[in-house]
Amino acid sequence: MVNAPLPSTDFWSGKRIFITGHTGFKGGWLALWLSKLGAVVHGYALPPDTDPNFFTLCQVETKLLHQTGDVRDSAVLAKAIHDFKPDIVFHLAAQALVRASYAQPLETYATNIMGTAFLLDAAAKTPGVKLVMVVTSDKIYAEGPDAHTETAPLGGKDPYSASKAAAELVAASFPTSVKIATLRAGNVIGGGDWSSDRLIPDFFRAALANDTLHLRNPGAIRPWQHVLDALCGYLLAAEHMWLGAAGRDAWNFGPSAESEASVEAVITRLGALWPGACYEVSPQADAPHEAPVLRLDAHKARCELAWRPRWLLEEALAFTAEWYRAWQDGAAMDAMSLSQIETYCQHD
Repeated sequence: MVNAPLPSTDFWSGKRIFITGHTGFKGGWLALWLSKLGAVVHGYALPPDTDPNFFTLCQVETKLLHQTGDVRDSAVLAKAIHDFKPDIVFHLAAQALVRASYAQPLETYATNIMGTAFLLDAAAKTPGVKLVMVVTSDKIYAEGPDAHTETAPLGGKDPYSASKAAAELVAASFPTSVKIATLRAGNVIGGGDWSSDRLIPDFFRAALANDTLHLRNPGAIRPWQHVLDALCGYLLAAEHMWLGAAGRDAWNFGPSAESEASVEAVITRLGALWPGACYEVSPQADAPHEAPVLRLDAHKARCELAWRPRWLLEEALAFTAEWYRAWQDGAAMDAMSLSQIETYCQHD
């Protein structure tokens, strides 16, 4: 049983929320949840970069004010924020893939570092903005076997990780009276992710095509958690920042120790939920560097926000498989996703 708070409808109803990256996997789920809570949402993002995608399947565009835009276009971004006059900004737009960052380092740096700076500058110059929530990553920390606290040294051996660590420094140092918090979640899983070179999307792509999944790094340990657990933390942190005195803060959101698992263990469990799926271990000698272990210490969020993961790994995988099975069966995925949010909120 998990006794943990949930985002407050009383708080979010009627709030004006500007989200960058709402066409992505995590941003789409966040936009859907905020809409359900009664918020007035403006989304600013590039078009979805996969087909299929969560944004289209769940008709997210019908739940908010949708604007196509690039966070690197500072003038357009600033006008969008100024015209909408939000209360709170969630910044999720990013080049979010480690392997892609090796091929596109300059795009990664420009989007993740300067995009964050442009966003903060626009928010600082818009009257009425009280709070900016900047989503970074668990990969901002210097590598090590121990669980990282929020004060652990920053690092980054690949362009993506380094760019997100730099975004943390931008958020911490930006000269503004607007409150700013950074949000660092572990490996987020859930229905509707079709990104390349991510374990769960790779599994379902292979399973649905009756192909074999190739595991590059089967022993890697990652902090797996369902997307709704991470987003619940983001929303609770925003409520806390809005009502509290702190001007800058940061939180980790990671799973319980019992949800820690290797890549191969996760795929084995998913395979039990999706009969017929198969995999083989296929190490790549020339593969880009990937940290062997990533662990997050979320003690601060547990103490200050009373946040807890409501779904352990087994439940997170089961609801993820349920989502993809419903999509395969032709279900209405907006209703399916809203139903999963409702189930999550009733899980005590």
